[in-house]
Amino acid sequence: MRIKSFSLALLISLVLAGAADSITFDQKDLESEESLWGLYERWRSHHSVSRDVDELLTRFNVFKHNVKFIHEFNKKGSSYKLKLNDFGDLTNQEFRSLYANSKINHHRLLQGSQRPSAAALQRDAGDDPPPAIDWRALGAVTEVKNQGKCGSCWAFSTVVAIEGITQIKTKKLVSVSEQELVDCDTGNGGCNGGLMEKAFEFVEKNGGLALEKKYPYTEKQGKCNVSKLKINDVTIDGHVSVPEKNESALMQAVAKQPVSVAIEASGTAFQFYSEGVFTGPCGTELDHGVAIVGYGTEADGTKYWIVKNSWGSGWGENGYIKMAREISEPDGLCGIATYAVYPTKSSATQWVDDEL
Repeated sequence: MRIKSFSLALLISLVLAGAADSITFDQKDLESEESLWGLYERWRSHHSVSRDVDELLTRFNVFKHNVKFIHEFNKKGSSYKLKLNDFGDLTNQEFRSLYANSKINHHRLLQGSQRPSAAALQRDAGDDPPPAIDWRALGAVTEVKNQGKCGSCWAFSTVVAIEGITQIKTKKLVSVSEQELVDCDTGNGGCNGGLMEKAFEFVEKNGGLALEKKYPYTEKQGKCNVSKLKINDVTIDGHVSVPEKNESALMQAVAKQPVSVAIEASGTAFQFYSEGVFTGPCGTELDHGVAIVGYGTEADGTKYWIVKNSWGSGWGENGYIKMAREISEPDGLCGIATYAVYPTKSSATQWVDDEL
C-alpha cells in the first residue's frame, strides 16, 4: 500500500510540474503576427529567455515555425503530445547541435563492437520479470538534472544507473557527481560526448565517485580536481552489457535496476515532446545517453519504457519520456535496444561521508 500511495503522489507531482513548466496556446494565438508576437513574449517571459535586439526577428520566425508545427501535430490525435518548452525558438539543427550531439555511434565505432558479458547472460537468463516496474516509486531515482549546453549526457546516464544500484543495495539514495566524470574521465570526451561503458570502467579503476555536493556540476569541462578524485563515496564492482537488439533481455535487466541506454533524440517531435507514449518518428543514429528507470503498459495495451532524460524538468513529463516498447524493429524505438549497459554492486557501500 505504501508503494501505491507513493506512486499516486508521484503522478500528481509530475502532472502539476509539467503544467507549471510550459505555456498553453490556441488557434487565436496563431491568427496574426501581432498575436504570435504576444505569444512569443509570453514564452520568453515564462522561460526567462533574453535575446539581443538584432536577433529578435530571426528568433521570432523560428518560434513561429515551431508553434505551428506543435499545433498541427497535436491536432492529429497521436499517442503523445508536444508542447512549447525551453527549446521554443531554436531550429532543429540548433537543438541537435546543443542537446543531441553526443556522438555515441562515433565513440562506439572507435571502441569496437559491444559484447554482452557472461555475467549478464547468466544474471538475466530464465528470469520472469514483473509486468511493470517504476524505480522512481521504489526510491531508486534522484530528481531530474540538467546537462545544459554541454554534451555530457553520457555522464548523466551513467550516474542514474550508479545512483540506482547504490540505493537498491544500500537503501540510501544519494546524488552522485557527473562533473567528476566530465573533468576526470579521459577515456571520454567531456562536453564532446562519450560512452557510458567507458565511464563505468573509469569508476571501477578510480575506486568510485564523489557525491554531487562535493564535486558539483558546472556545465563545462574543467581541470580534474585530483583531491576530489580521491573521495570515493559511491562504488561499483563492475558493469555488464545487455545483448543488442533484444528488448526482452533489456526488460529483464530493467526489472532489476535502472539501465543506461543510448537513443536518437534529435528529431523535432522529440525536441518538443510533452506527454504520452512516444512512437517516433526517429532513427537509430545514437546521439544521446539516457537511462531506463522502468516500464509499463497503457490501458489500451501500448507498452512503454520510462526514460529519464537530462534536459531539466521542463522537458517532457517532468523530465521523463515514455517510449514505445516491444516494437517490430529489433533495434527498438530510436535504437534504444542497441546499446545498453548497467553497473554491478554486490554489497553495501562503506560510506566515506559521515552524513550518510
